[in-house]
Amino acid sequence: MNQKIQLRNKSLDYYLNLRYAISFYPDSEGGYTALIKDLPGCMSVGETLSEAMENIEEARELWIETAYECGDEIPLPATEIEDSGSLSLEIPKSLRRSLADNAETAGVSMEQYILALLSKAG
Repeated sequence: MNQKIQLRNKSLDYYLNLRYAISFYPDSEGGYTALIKDLPGCMSVGETLSEAMENIEEARELWIETAYECGDEIPLPATEIEDSGSLSLEIPKSLRRSLADNAETAGVSMEQYILALLSKAG
């Protein structure tokens, strides 16, 4: 048995339940790339933001499971202390217009509307 696995004192479920920050980058030709900076090489793509979110979640789980089984180090997420809580995101103009229209219909700011959408997805 691999010595790294024997020394590990956290379960696979512990690592799978950690919440990592995800960065989304719109592609100029459509679609999105999703990246988890805390897990080197963990990235995915999707035609829609929703698909990119689903795909990066699957990639995160596979990354962690593979690292765990191989006895590799699994980095912990960056702490909240290091995170300012702010987010900068470039999105297509058509998506921004749609978000603004939906926020106006809901009677909230676009920031509040996006936060509500992200909270539901999380």
